[in-house]
Amino acid sequence: MLLGLISFGIGVAGTVLPVLPGGPFFLFSAFCFGKSSKRIENWFKSTMFYEKYVVRIKENRGMTKKEKIRINLIADACILFSVFYVDILVVRIVLIILMFYKHYYFIKKIKTITPEEAKLL
Repeated sequence: MLLGLISFGIGVAGTVLPVLPGGPFFLFSAFCFGKSSKRIENWFKSTMFYEKYVVRIKENRGMTKKEKIRINLIADACILFSVFYVDILVVRIVLIILMFYKHYYFIKKIKTITPEEAKLL
């Protein structure tokens, strides 16, 4: 439950701060709350954050182009920081491969929806 609350707090911050993605933290919160208590899971599922950020992804409806770009830029910055910080060649190669796979996944596997469609969902 504590991990769920921490993740939920970071997710709320991510909805306000442009450099922090909220969606993944809300997904992790839902997982943690689901494992800790049915009552807390039901509460979380009734929040605006769950409906706005989790339901759309969970039901495979997609993400807006702006959301995809923001998440990818933040993740790329973290991965590139790690690539430059780590001195092990194999780890650098794996990180770069994962970065390219992440882009492939976001472009090909997650449907891109318009902001209008996102508001309707």
